[in-house]
Amino acid sequence: MKVRERVNAMRAVPYNQFQRNLSTYMKRVNHDSDPLLVTTKQPENAIVVIGKRDYDAMQETMYLLSSEKTRAEIKRGAAQFNDHSGG
Repeated sequence: MKVRERVNAMRAVPYNQFQRNLSTYMKRVNHDSDPLLVTTKQPENAIVVIGKRDYDAMQETMYLLSSEKTRAEIKRGAAQFNDHSGG
């Protein structure tokens, strides 16, 4: 699934419902590793909630991909894998 499709398929909940059931949504977001869109009457105030483990993974990925050298090593490793796996 592409990132844009995943964002469009994100579960959404109105703010007041999120607030009333905060503990339930926190557990669900962490258990399922699916982000949750919390909507408001003003769309610019909407937020996306993700679990800390997923946030940490995103931060690590962004850090690794911020290095041109690391990106080149990943690309080289993927090419070697594809050469050896016939893909």
